[in-house]
Amino acid sequence: MLIMMKTDIGEPYVPQVVLAVGAHADDIDFGASGSLAAWAKQGAHIEYLVMTDGSKGSSDLAIHPEDLIATRQKEQRAAAKLLGAKEVHFFGYEDGNLELTQELKKRIVKLIRQLRPDTVVVMDPTMVYSSKLGFVNHTDHRVAGQATLDAVYPFTRDHLSFPDLYAEGLKPHKVAHLLLINLEKHNCFIDISETLDLKLDVLCTHVSQIPDVQKVRAMLEARAKSLGQEAGMRYAEGFIRLDLPL
Repeated sequence: MLIMMKTDIGEPYVPQVVLAVGAHADDIDFGASGSLAAWAKQGAHIEYLVMTDGSKGSSDLAIHPEDLIATRQKEQRAAAKLLGAKEVHFFGYEDGNLELTQELKKRIVKLIRQLRPDTVVVMDPTMVYSSKLGFVNHTDHRVAGQATLDAVYPFTRDHLSFPDLYAEGLKPHKVAHLLLINLEKHNCFIDISETLDLKLDVLCTHVSQIPDVQKVRAMLEARAKSLGQEAGMRYAEGFIRLDLPL
């Protein structure tokens, strides 16, 4: 299966090793699961990082936070398995209280040096709000994005950053490509025409977050169609692609 990538910069490529980073379970799947599934079908090794425990994401007044944490982890593992990801890493920070600290950046650096991805997918931290779409971007999304960008450059690259990691044998690594999830700005489109149905099925595993499955499926299909029309594809996901010097 040939997966098309249309981009305004660089040359199209197929990722070999991908780390997809989200603040909460389901963040990655809303923004990038069609692309991740397409890459997995082409043989890419995909792993997820979820930074918070998801303990606040419910309107159920009777639910206990510990039960919600367990449910959301179970849902995320099921979603990742369905699209072909190999592993899900949970950092477990309290939902809504993710902070931009050196400790958080160090944990991301350690994982990147262990996995050594050529591509990292994460939400664009500059997307603070959208007057067009009428929303304020969650504080955890912005922190997760900024911490990941800082980890990718310069900390993962430099052996003198967090020298104890280097002493453990975790050698510096240069990530070649960053794909930032931004709802309004794109310079790169991934053809998900053959994986849109899988993306929708993946999202439906997050039962605790999606009370109206049909509404969400229709919304995501319409968005994928709109992005596809913009890119000359049937269905697409859009990103801001940054190619980093190696």
